[in-house]
Amino acid sequence: MSIDRTRARREVGATFRLALPMIAAQLSAIGTNVVDAVLAGHQGAHTQASVVTGVNIWALAIVTGIGTMMAVPPTVAQLDGAGRRGEVGATFHQALYIAWGLGLLLGIAVWHASPLMTVFGVVESMRADVTAFLHAIAFAAPALTTYFALRGLSEGLSMPRPSMYFSFGGLVILAPLGYVLMYGKLGFPVMGARGSGIATAIVLWLEMIGFGIYVLKHRNYRDLNLRQRMARPDMKQIRQLLNVGVPMAVTLLMEAGLFVAVALLIGRLGETVTASHHVALNVASVAFMIPLGLSMAITVRVGNAVGRRDALGVRYAGLSGISLVLVTQFLSSGAMLLFAMPIASLYTNDPAVIAMASQLLILAGFFQFSAASRWLPTARCVG
Repeated sequence: MSIDRTRARREVGATFRLALPMIAAQLSAIGTNVVDAVLAGHQGAHTQASVVTGVNIWALAIVTGIGTMMAVPPTVAQLDGAGRRGEVGATFHQALYIAWGLGLLLGIAVWHASPLMTVFGVVESMRADVTAFLHAIAFAAPALTTYFALRGLSEGLSMPRPSMYFSFGGLVILAPLGYVLMYGKLGFPVMGARGSGIATAIVLWLEMIGFGIYVLKHRNYRDLNLRQRMARPDMKQIRQLLNVGVPMAVTLLMEAGLFVAVALLIGRLGETVTASHHVALNVASVAFMIPLGLSMAITVRVGNAVGRRDALGVRYAGLSGISLVLVTQFLSSGAMLLFAMPIASLYTNDPAVIAMASQLLILAGFFQFSAASRWLPTARCVG
C-alpha cells in the first residue's frame, strides 16, 4: 500500500503535539528521582549512594504503577473515539480500585525491601540510610498509583497537559522541601536520606490530591460521569484492564529489575562506585522517558483510531511513532556521548564520581536505540 505523505506528516504532527506534554509528564515523574540524587550528591558520596540505592528500589514501584495503569489511556481513548464518553466514569472507577489495591501492595513491598540489600551484599555503612529512605517513601505508594490512574484518564482523552503541570509543580515544591529536610534548614534536624524520602512522599500526595480535585472540578471532565456514585467493583472490567496493564508492567519490571539487581550488586563495591553507577543509570532513565512518553501517545492515537474503526489510521499512528522515536533517540544518544562530563557534574562535585560516571554515560549512549525499539510494537498492540 502506498503512503499518503500528507496524511503521514499530519499524523506525525498530531502524535508529536500529543506526546510533548506526555514526555514532559514522564520526565517530571522521574524528575523526583533526579532531584533526590542531585541534592544528595552535594551532601557527599555516602548520602548520594544511599539515596540513589533507595531510589532504584523505589523505581520498581514506579514502573509497576506506570505499566499497570497504561491500560487506562487506550481504554478511555476507545470510548472517547466511539462517542461513549458517558461510560468513561464507570470504567475509571474500576481503574481506581486497581490503583488503590496495587498502591497498598507496593507500599508494603517497599517497606519490607531492606532484605534485598543483604541478598545483594550492599555495604553495611549504607543500609541504615537506605532503609530510612524506603520507610519514608513507602507511604506514598497509594498516591503514586492513583496519580498514574488520573494521568491515564486525562491522557486517554488527549488532554496530557494537566499531568505535566502537576508534575512540574511537584518538582518546584520538592527541590526546596528536600533541601530543607535533608540539610536541616529552618529549624529542622539534618535528616539526610530519610529527609529525601519524606519530602518526596509529601510531594507525591500533594500532586495526587491536586490532580484529583482538578479532574472533579474542571468542565472538560463533566460529561464523563466521574462524580456519580462510585461503581461497585466489576471483576470482568477489572480483569480486562489487568489483561492489558499487567503484561506492560511485567515488561517494564523485568527490564528495570535487571538494572536494579545490577545496581544493588554494585553496592558491594563501595560508595564511589555505587554513586557513579547510579548517576549514569539516572540519566539513562531520564532518556528512556522520552520513548516511553511517545509510546503512550501512540497508544492514544491507535486507541482513538480503533474506536473510529479506522484501520488506516492505526497504520499511520504506528508509522509516526517509529519516525519520532528514531529521531529522539538519536538526539538523546548524541547528548550522552558528547556531553558525558558536564552531565555527570550536575549530579555531584566529587571528582572521582564524575570521572567514573562519565565513562558509564558513554556506554549508556550506545544503549538508547535498543531500549526504545522494544516499546514500539507493544504500544501499537496495546492501543
